[in-house]
Amino acid sequence: MTRKKWLLLILVVILALTGCATKATTSRTVPTSNEINPSHGLQVHFIDVGQGASQLIIGPTGKTILIDAGNNDQEKVVVTYLKQQKISRLDIVIGTHPDADHVGGLDAVIDSFEIGKVYMPKIQSNTKTFEDVLIAIKNKGLKVSTAKAGLILDWEPGITVNMIAPVEQSKDTNEMSAVVHLTYGNVAFLFTADAEAKSEQAMLDSKVNLKSDVLMVGHHGSDSSTTQAFLDAVQPSLAVIQVGKDNKYGHPKKTILDRLRASGVTILRNDLLGSIVVTSDGNEIATGTIKLNSTSTAVLDPEPEPTVVYNSCAEVRAAGKSPLHRGDPGYSTKLDRDKDGIACE
Repeated sequence: MTRKKWLLLILVVILALTGCATKATTSRTVPTSNEINPSHGLQVHFIDVGQGASQLIIGPTGKTILIDAGNNDQEKVVVTYLKQQKISRLDIVIGTHPDADHVGGLDAVIDSFEIGKVYMPKIQSNTKTFEDVLIAIKNKGLKVSTAKAGLILDWEPGITVNMIAPVEQSKDTNEMSAVVHLTYGNVAFLFTADAEAKSEQAMLDSKVNLKSDVLMVGHHGSDSSTTQAFLDAVQPSLAVIQVGKDNKYGHPKKTILDRLRASGVTILRNDLLGSIVVTSDGNEIATGTIKLNSTSTAVLDPEPEPTVVYNSCAEVRAAGKSPLHRGDPGYSTKLDRDKDGIACE
């Protein structure tokens, strides 16, 4: 499919610690978690699970897919997030590969919700985390279907969900990552888990359609993924990086950020924005962010009044403060032209 014009709306929604909504300082209408109605189109939630990955997909008729569920210590975050979205059933659950930062929370999810089908690639792990997931599946009376290239998942009418990797068997868990390509109307999403260069090349060699408007960047922005050839084939307009703040791996790598920017891709990151929601009517996409706390009250979090004001990036550089990250004194969305949470880089 050709790249589509899309509308970038950064809508910051906070689920407040108290039960009281604060007054918004803007007249813009902001959908809360309760007001984002599946009948309005497709929703893709990139859930903030720190240094891990989890994506919730809600179709126009309310059917659901969950891809991964973050690490063990994030299982309550994922379960709470799903409940806040009024989820009671997950029609499809995909554990992309056995790494703990992807499947650690799946056992709690399986225990907490009605589950349809479970897909995982044919690779084993002797970790307790992976064993806990298998036990939860067995205790629920479920069976695992093998995740592999060539599968077409039966999900929502009018939406095509193809599994395009793993193409070939590997002993490397990352290279065995289940990769999902979803098409809704004229809009496509690509979910790459921790697929690295070898898997990316296998997908390229398979001649499968990779073009996507939204790319979930592979392996949290590691430089072992997102090769230039792969990026050229995907041609995304928007890239989402699921990454934890100040993680010990240095993700996302500058090489990958530079590569995405050079290709004209807008970057959104969980470590800077919290949970990211992309919605689509099949023609355009819009994005927003949701942060979850202990209640279901949703309020707009206005951008705080800056204590330091810079009128241009030239002023920032003259002050020796470049680049500015979201939350730094003087940061503003006006200076952050590509809306990736980093201004004047």
